[in-house]
Amino acid sequence: MTEATEITETAEATEMTEAAETAETAEAAEAEPTLTPTVGLGVLHLFCRVSGGFDAPAVLEAETAVRKAGGQVIAASILGHKADVALMVLGPDLWQLRRFQSAVAAAGLEPVSSYVSLTEVSEYAAGLPEELKQSRLYPQLPPEGKPAFCFYPMSKRRGSAPDAHNWYVLDYEDRLELMVGHGRIGRQFHGRVLQLVTGSVGLDDFEWGVTLFAVHPDDLKECVYQMRFDRASALYAEFGPFYTGMVAGLETVLAAAAR
Repeated sequence: MTEATEITETAEATEMTEAAETAETAEAAEAEPTLTPTVGLGVLHLFCRVSGGFDAPAVLEAETAVRKAGGQVIAASILGHKADVALMVLGPDLWQLRRFQSAVAAAGLEPVSSYVSLTEVSEYAAGLPEELKQSRLYPQLPPEGKPAFCFYPMSKRRGSAPDAHNWYVLDYEDRLELMVGHGRIGRQFHGRVLQLVTGSVGLDDFEWGVTLFAVHPDDLKECVYQMRFDRASALYAEFGPFYTGMVAGLETVLAAAAR
């Protein structure tokens, strides 16, 4: 090998290395950002109305993208004037949830309301078996055989008047006792209603989002009714708007909304 050939090959190798480094730098610069909770999943509820030029295949593509990224999309057809479609999206990356939100809006599903929260294990559930803790942090939805759907946000009261009820001035032991009684009522609906409570303190207008899946719509009604007699609810709970409907495959829900 001549000295000239050796110099040429060295120069070519240097150029290839520099080109590869430039490509890697560009790829890193173009990489999509991520934001994940330290534990659990991000949860985004979108309540949408169908607008003109609705593109159902584009929404289905957005769902596929979420699933490929390890997330879940639960669709419900909403009854009443508040919305046409509910899309509950769960995933480890909040940026992925945001991309889904952008995609469905661009496809003609206009969000008229939304709710942002994270899956969590309540401080009052420290003694739960590990399997149940994991099912709350990483739920697999929707549950089989429970097509009735309901979502509402709620907070605990923080009254300031001398005779007002303020959850946050109670001792932990008092709060724990109230929540144990609250859970006792909920367990009466085991097999009929599945409840997922997600935390939104500091994230949205209320402190928790409550998503219910039930066998029948009257199971939802009876469950919420009985819960309101419990002291934890009767004295300390404040509720936001309720969204009610039927869980089905996304294609079915979109077809109903487009009619």
